[in-house]
Amino acid sequence: MSAPTEAEVRSRRTATVADVRAHGQPPGLKERRNEEHWAGRLYMRSLSPYVSWAALRMGFSPNHLTYLMMLVGVAAGVVVSLPGHPLWAALAGALLVQVYLLLDCVDGEVARYLQRTSATGVYLDRIGHYLAEAALLVGLGARAQGEWASGGYLELGLVAALGAVLIKAETDNVVVARAKSGLPVVPALGERALRPRSTGLALARQAASAAGVHRIIGAVELSLLIALTGVLDVLIGGHTPVTTRVLTGLVAAVAVVQTLLHLISVVASRRLR
Repeated sequence: MSAPTEAEVRSRRTATVADVRAHGQPPGLKERRNEEHWAGRLYMRSLSPYVSWAALRMGFSPNHLTYLMMLVGVAAGVVVSLPGHPLWAALAGALLVQVYLLLDCVDGEVARYLQRTSATGVYLDRIGHYLAEAALLVGLGARAQGEWASGGYLELGLVAALGAVLIKAETDNVVVARAKSGLPVVPALGERALRPRSTGLALARQAASAAGVHRIIGAVELSLLIALTGVLDVLIGGHTPVTTRVLTGLVAAVAVVQTLLHLISVVASRRLR
């Protein structure tokens, strides 16, 4: 990574929270429904400028923050998987995912403020999301199993993790396919390109999106569900984490179905034309 220029050093020293909001959160940022998480719109983007300001003053680069985001995301999965199903592990995992989401906001804000957005930053950010969601799903499987050993639930967590990664790959490879075919990265039809050409498929896609079931394999939603099932398992008692095991089976099923439906949705839409 290149060293910051003298102008960047000055801007770091004189930055205010208001400056971060003005330059790091451009107009329309919160309205990007396909990219901005609901938690970002609801509360995290109100908190993140303060952390971005601190990161600027401490000299963090955007990529440093993205690497930290990756580390925290993976750590959440590791903590959730700790043996014995302690409730604190579920709650700590949920807290770490909130920190992960915060850093996901901060790295972009710092990059935009310093005018250091880059393809490398985008790439690392995407890899960070792959790692965090996969780690959390595998961690859930280990938590449901009770240990890092074969027994069915760990395998379900691995299946769910594979599905979550494949869904992201299906989306990202649209850009790869268009680039390799000599097409513009963004389809000429814009948002309309996302809609399947079949009316029936389009209605099914809208219904699935409205139901929001696919969100349970996302890091934020899943971490909250893991915390909830941790509480329920304590209330139910016993040595078997019943509700955690139900959640594990559910996310595995959703991941498999969503992987297939998302692939069909991409191929049936105009995204590749």
